[in-house]
Amino acid sequence: MSLRNYLDKVKPSFEKGGKLHAFKSVFDGFETFLFVPNTTSKCGVHIHDAIDSKRIMSLVVIALMPAMLFGMYNVGYQNFLAAGSPADATFISIFAYGFIAVLPKILVSYIVGLAIEFAWAQWKGEEIQEGYLVSGILIPLIIPIDCPLWILAIACAFAVIFAKEIFGGTGMNIFNVALVTRAFLFFSYPQKMSGDTVWVASEKIFGLGYNLPDGFTAATPLAQIGQGGQATASLCDMITGFIPGSIGETSVIAIAIGAFILLWTGIASWKTMLSVFIGGAAMAFIFQVAGKTPIPFYEHLVLGGFAFGAVFMATDPVTSARTEAGKWVFGLLVGAMAIIIRVMNPGYPEGMMLAILLMNMLAPLIDHCVVQRNVSKRMKRITSK
Repeated sequence: MSLRNYLDKVKPSFEKGGKLHAFKSVFDGFETFLFVPNTTSKCGVHIHDAIDSKRIMSLVVIALMPAMLFGMYNVGYQNFLAAGSPADATFISIFAYGFIAVLPKILVSYIVGLAIEFAWAQWKGEEIQEGYLVSGILIPLIIPIDCPLWILAIACAFAVIFAKEIFGGTGMNIFNVALVTRAFLFFSYPQKMSGDTVWVASEKIFGLGYNLPDGFTAATPLAQIGQGGQATASLCDMITGFIPGSIGETSVIAIAIGAFILLWTGIASWKTMLSVFIGGAAMAFIFQVAGKTPIPFYEHLVLGGFAFGAVFMATDPVTSARTEAGKWVFGLLVGAMAIIIRVMNPGYPEGMMLAILLMNMLAPLIDHCVVQRNVSKRMKRITSK
């Protein structure tokens, strides 16, 4: 008997009047996870067309695969590099080390987040939604490899409950859930999210990799610049991603592949994505001319989480601007604000997280102003006739 036939056979037990009706939301969650539903989404402020949210989430997860896979390799590469690039290092051994190091973080993110979503849906008697499919993979990609699992679990629980469920679930949240997780980690456990000791895995795992000396440090290029120095990485390394940093944020090439997938499938807005880079480039150029930044303006666009945030975070259809003109304004302000925070605040050399969260809060206001402007224009045309 096929899995589809089995689910159809037991489904009546979970319907109204069935013995297991109390667990209907759990059954529906598993069914929609295993099979594409026959119906499309019917509610939620993120809905703009008939495509189901599961299809959207699945495509975003696929777009994240290049960044995730490269991130796994880079985790292993940084460990082997810190150990002196031993001659016995192979592609398989490097990737295997990174895979084993990153996998627990992905599992913890999904287990904690989905468990809360299932429990919340069961408690409220509502349908389980697929929104966490993307957040669950985004969260491990925007944290350092040395972030402890128990801290990650606490942050995921906080973000799902206080940044998503209390607002009504998928499509109702004001702030990007993954960025709220990172913000919680950054402000609650700053020693585990910043500094020079959290970016490189320092312990052997299942016989793979190397144990690095206690107190081993490896600053990111942005941290080196923030401390008044020069970035030791070349522009080529910045673009390819062979530098210390958050797991999935280092490779511009891998992120660009994901951007192509999102744009080709129509999931992300090219206006939002492009305007983030334009806003960031313009502000970085202004600071460069003013002598406020020691690196060329274009390097700001390939360092840290700028490219990752522009492609996967700023384009979030739930928390970004939705009007066509608003998308330009939203993206320009995100890019400009990220560079302002980087350059003007030495204590926080990244900037992208705070910029996007700030603009998430202002996105409804941007859309409101755009709509009111259009209404005013139409009223003037009417009254002038």
